[in-house]
Amino acid sequence: MKHKPTARTLFSPILIAGLATLGVAISGALLTEIGPWYQGLVQPAFKPPDAWFGPVWTLIFILTATAGATAWDQTQNRANRCWLIGLFVLNAGLNLLWSLLFFKLHRPDWALMEVGFLWLSIAALIWTMKSYSRRGSALLLPYLLWVTYASAINYATVQLNGPFSTAY
Repeated sequence: MKHKPTARTLFSPILIAGLATLGVAISGALLTEIGPWYQGLVQPAFKPPDAWFGPVWTLIFILTATAGATAWDQTQNRANRCWLIGLFVLNAGLNLLWSLLFFKLHRPDWALMEVGFLWLSIAALIWTMKSYSRRGSALLLPYLLWVTYASAINYATVQLNGPFSTAY
């Protein structure tokens, strides 16, 4: 029997998802340095203007928070919720790790290797969530598409600028 959500039970996952997403977004922004090193990189012709990245990531984070809250509400037991939260935490960590590798450590080559794990974590979230909430699962598709596109930009950046070293 499916439970009927109350305002209190809906507010909690929305608040938690929103705060967690905000934390990841702020942390990612702090790791992203668009300074001389980044400005000196040869960028692929298909890379959008830097001004697009903030709005796109904001939309992706809103969709991700909504997906998380939706799936939380539809998940019927604690073990499944813990598994789902674990996947979101893994994904958040991989998202931040990419920014750290690329922007802070100036290692687009390492970020390119890591982005495969980020992509797989998004795919795992989509796959896992579809059994709880098809809508929540679908809300993550733009995230997967954007990371796929960003991976192509990352690959081209490595090809155009490598090799990279740990001296920055």
